[in-house]
Amino acid sequence: MRSRSSSLQLRPRRLGRLAMSMSLATLVSGCTTNPVTGKSEFTFMSAQREAALGREAATQVQEQIGLLLDPALTAWLRDLGNRLAAHSPRSGVPHRFAIVDMPEPNAFALPGGYVYVSRGLLVLANSESEVAAVVGHEIGHVAARHVAQRETRSVGVGLLTAFGALAAGAVGGEELGRSVAGFGQLAGAGLIASYSREQERQADAVGQKLAAASGYDPADLSTFLTTLERESLLRSGITGRPGFFDSHPLTRERIASTAARAAGLQVAASPPGVEDRSAFLERLDGLRVGPDPAEGVFRAERFLHPGLGIVIDFPGQWSTRNGRDAVGALSPAEDAVIILELQGPTEDPRKAAHAYTAARGLPLGEGFDLKIGGWPAFRAWSEGRTESGPVQLDLTWIAHPKGTLRITSMAEATRFQRYAAGFRAVARSVRSMTRRERHSITDLRLRIVEARRRESLRSLSRRTGNAWSIAETAVANGLSEDVRLGRGQPVKIVEQVRYLGD
Repeated sequence: MRSRSSSLQLRPRRLGRLAMSMSLATLVSGCTTNPVTGKSEFTFMSAQREAALGREAATQVQEQIGLLLDPALTAWLRDLGNRLAAHSPRSGVPHRFAIVDMPEPNAFALPGGYVYVSRGLLVLANSESEVAAVVGHEIGHVAARHVAQRETRSVGVGLLTAFGALAAGAVGGEELGRSVAGFGQLAGAGLIASYSREQERQADAVGQKLAAASGYDPADLSTFLTTLERESLLRSGITGRPGFFDSHPLTRERIASTAARAAGLQVAASPPGVEDRSAFLERLDGLRVGPDPAEGVFRAERFLHPGLGIVIDFPGQWSTRNGRDAVGALSPAEDAVIILELQGPTEDPRKAAHAYTAARGLPLGEGFDLKIGGWPAFRAWSEGRTESGPVQLDLTWIAHPKGTLRITSMAEATRFQRYAAGFRAVARSVRSMTRRERHSITDLRLRIVEARRRESLRSLSRRTGNAWSIAETAVANGLSEDVRLGRGQPVKIVEQVRYLGD
């Protein structure tokens, strides 16, 4: 959840409409020759429509996921991507490459040649060649027009789906419905296509050919897929957040087939500027690992936002989610939701309530003024209807010095009373962050250190203060947990430092 007022007002979400238009676009349809397979295929989307949708989707990626503000690293990725795209079997596509500020390892392509890798993916990479293999794979999806062929769906499930389902089609409050539904989609997840295994094989083949033609080892795709599989298995026991394989199906056969294919490819001479492993890792030194503390952090059900200097306690056992524009929680039965967001500049909370509901056609019941966290507040109730039936809303506005906070608590009408006390408790829990709480917020940064002769990962971690577990360190470095390191061998670790603000 961001705290800068210039970007705080939640924009109406268009992800659903975009996904629908991407999957149902029928303005121009017909048979075209797939440049990857050479076969004539029926497609519902013209190249012009594909490019237009890509531009719109790219804008939403920038707004809802955000791009990494690292000019040097972005320029490096752009050069690498252009080197690969020069060999693409599909000509006439102006490729664009960027790094999304996403802590999870992921990569995706949008219609029209937009290719993204996440900073979380770069954290796992151990060579420029591995990144080239991933970027080449995404260029393969663009070349084969896979996004145009398949319906786009959100890769988020569970919490994400339930948030959207609960709010869809709210009567008298369309923007409220979009707000909650939009929060339910992991930032931009609805823009990421899910591919079939056959499409993945095609993209693998194209990516490896592009890598080989550009002077990179095509076997590194298999190497990196293995790292991603190890990370996915490790992460599955930690978190349910979407990652690379939620939109890129993996089988052991796929790892084996990419390794076998690489053996038959002729690798061109490496062009000037291709970095060795040490130089590549030094480029990543200082990269943030994990969530951005500026957008707030969870400590169990307690959420701390350093930019706003506030704390809010969500109900225990509820599923929580922090997005770029909102933070919230979903009940275990997935029939109630609580969302905190910044409505706009600081103003009288009663006026803010009436302005908000009047502009959206929401009925506003009789409310009352109160103090929350020492700040003026206003609490009232409203009602609406979703596709699954009527809902009731508990709404609270707080005149915080840095903006007007709005807490939207919503439940199915028949179950509202069972959650009413909890809604009230959450709203009243908002308060200023203590000095101790502020100082407890930390930031994780990737660091590159040199190993000592025959040093173990455990010994190196103790010596360097590594915040990663031994398992995480092994996966991120493409090593076994019991490896004995060589003198001077570069190793990625994570440094935990006090968060001082960006």
